[in-house]
Amino acid sequence: MGRISSPILSVRQLNKQFGTGCEQCSKPEHRKLERNYCRACGTVFSCQDVSFDLHPGEVLGIVGESGSGKSTLMRCLYFDQEATSGEAYLEPYKAGESNMFEESSQQKKFIRNHLMGKVYQNPVLGLRMNFSSIGNIAEKMIAAGNRNVAAMEARGSELLERVHIPTYRMKEAPKNFSGGMQQRVQIAKALSNNPPILLLDEVTTGLDLSVQANVLDLIKHLQRELKISILLVSHDLGVIRMLADRTMVMLDGRVVEQGLTDQILEDPQHAYTQQLVHSLL
Repeated sequence: MGRISSPILSVRQLNKQFGTGCEQCSKPEHRKLERNYCRACGTVFSCQDVSFDLHPGEVLGIVGESGSGKSTLMRCLYFDQEATSGEAYLEPYKAGESNMFEESSQQKKFIRNHLMGKVYQNPVLGLRMNFSSIGNIAEKMIAAGNRNVAAMEARGSELLERVHIPTYRMKEAPKNFSGGMQQRVQIAKALSNNPPILLLDEVTTGLDLSVQANVLDLIKHLQRELKISILLVSHDLGVIRMLADRTMVMLDGRVVEQGLTDQILEDPQHAYTQQLVHSLL
């Protein structure tokens, strides 16, 4: 994969805080925090100056312990939450020249429906559990302006087949499915409008190991076939090792290290990454 290509997504100085801040924490250079928490006013700094690039056809892994800010970062990128400050540029959107965080809510919807797909750790957040599986896919396609029922049915069937949901269960609701099947329906739904970018947030957490392996194999296969760019959040370095070309390590809302996955796993530089890698061995 060529590194020379310009990024499909560039994020610069993304900040997300919960709370209004005070004298002690408002200025980044003088911030006195306990990890990412201000004792004086209770503000939590979930993402602090997060910057990275995602290249076309690349899988970028984001790893860190619970509370490190990785899921908050994903929520900001998919507009599930609003970033406090920062910039993000999508190459397929206005030639990558418009900060998507400053776009109107209508434009954000367009980005969310056409240019990104997201698979949540908890399928309840990504699926309507009482809709049919094919209805879930149609919903995402309707949101992107599709009105042709036959075309939506055809696309839905094709995608569900791709993620190994048997044809005779397509009209069934995801609430009747196992966790692994629910994740596969979510993946089909996320891919419905051919987005160039897929956001995967802890998609195998809570699944049995054999099911995990199936879901990861599926993701790897789809990524190669569709040449899609993926941001993959996980606290599991085994998952990162299997899927990610490059890896970014987060701690207390900050990026503490990033580089080629092999490099980070073989020769971690930051003390926290060393600890992570050694706990895997």
